[in-house]
Amino acid sequence: MPRLALYALVVCLLAVAAAVVSFVRGSVLIGVVWVLLAGLSSNMTWYYVRRGRAASRDGSVTG
Repeated sequence: MPRLALYALVVCLLAVAAAVVSFVRGSVLIGVVWVLLAGLSSNMTWYYVRRGRAASRDGSVTG
């Protein structure tokens, strides 16, 4: 798994945890913001995973 995909996955997991904490404390608006950030970072994770697979399939060393 590419390094950027791992970073995006960590951000996604932390955003989900922050969303849960926000909702438990009753801050719905901030929780929604964290959920949106989790969705964005999840999409970034899949993008970098697919990009890494395509690069390894094509034999590209960089990128």
